[in-house]
Amino acid sequence: MSKNGCYLDVDGSSIYYEVTGNLKGKPLVLLHGGLGCIYDFDCILSYIPSDYMIIAVDFRGHGKSFLGSENLSYGRYQKDIESLLTYLGINKFSIFGFSDGGIVGYRLAAEHNSKVLQLVTLGSQWRLEPNDPSTELLRGLTAEFWITHFPEEVARYNKSNPKPDLSRLLDSVKNLWLDISCTGYPNDQVTQIKCPTFVMRGDNDFLFSLSEAHTLIDRLANASFMNIPFTQHEAHKEYPELVGLAINRFLSNS
Repeated sequence: MSKNGCYLDVDGSSIYYEVTGNLKGKPLVLLHGGLGCIYDFDCILSYIPSDYMIIAVDFRGHGKSFLGSENLSYGRYQKDIESLLTYLGINKFSIFGFSDGGIVGYRLAAEHNSKVLQLVTLGSQWRLEPNDPSTELLRGLTAEFWITHFPEEVARYNKSNPKPDLSRLLDSVKNLWLDISCTGYPNDQVTQIKCPTFVMRGDNDFLFSLSEAHTLIDRLANASFMNIPFTQHEAHKEYPELVGLAINRFLSNS
């Protein structure tokens, strides 16, 4: 697939995006996870049906996008995606979001249920309960930890980002992860999602538990669920064949 990378200025940031696939096809927006980037989807692009136009976006501060001065939140990400789609003249679209990207996908699908035609999420929480075991883990993350455990991703970020500052980005993202206000997780707004929805999680994903996934499914009007064996949080990277084929079938038949 040839790639066409561009920037769009939105509220003090320049948001990087790429358009690939069938440029006359049905729009599919790819939204990556926290501290990730567009590159994280390369392993499954070949599984996207050929009748889709793919719009992959680097969230502000991530990948090649500028961080800007505004506080990061899922609501802020949502506004950025809305601005981009308006700029591109896209009124109806589907979404595949991983982790943070799926949380933004829930928010978009809940607020724009006549525009979002299909929603796929992987490893994406829909709420943060006071006793959630991930809270202390997320609060304690440091730049040093990230550099040690994700050296390739950090090297890519430092090379591609126009103004790399991992410590500042991590602090901003931690605030986003722990945000329990209206700019954060969708919570029971997920009941407003009307489109066909495909929720996935890795069988050993400690950030998005099986019980939370089942509780979410019960609140969705039209949902399918897949628990992916032998994988953790980044199941699409660990088992791209299975994840890719499942996404292909959902997009082709829902």
